[in-house]
Amino acid sequence: QVQLVESGGGLVQAGGSLRLSCAASGRTFSRYALGWFRQAPGKEREFVAAISWSDGTYYADSVKGRFTISRDNAKNTVYLQMNSLKPEDTAVYFCAARTVAGNLKAAHAYDSWGQGTQVTVSS
Repeated sequence: QVQLVESGGGLVQAGGSLRLSCAASGRTFSRYALGWFRQAPGKEREFVAAISWSDGTYYADSVKGRFTISRDNAKNTVYLQMNSLKPEDTAVYFCAARTVAGNLKAAHAYDSWGQGTQVTVSS
């Protein structure tokens, strides 16, 4: 497993932007596929975005065109650039890592998780 620490959350007005970062420990970062998930109060955790070992990217329909996931293997960091934020994007955002191939949108296949960072979008 790898240790993950998210940062960059906060309060922003609708239409604004935030960039989340997730720093990972260890020297095998490039071997992991990485994902961002979010959980709003009273709702289940949902997939947001993922990036594969070969930098293929995947997005939930609700964020496509607004969010961008990227990774910097030299810095052991994955990012989530969030633009045109909406109040419905309000949630705790988690990054996750996995070594197993398969459906990158499936939360159960990720074996390392960060502690989460709060994103609040005001209307």
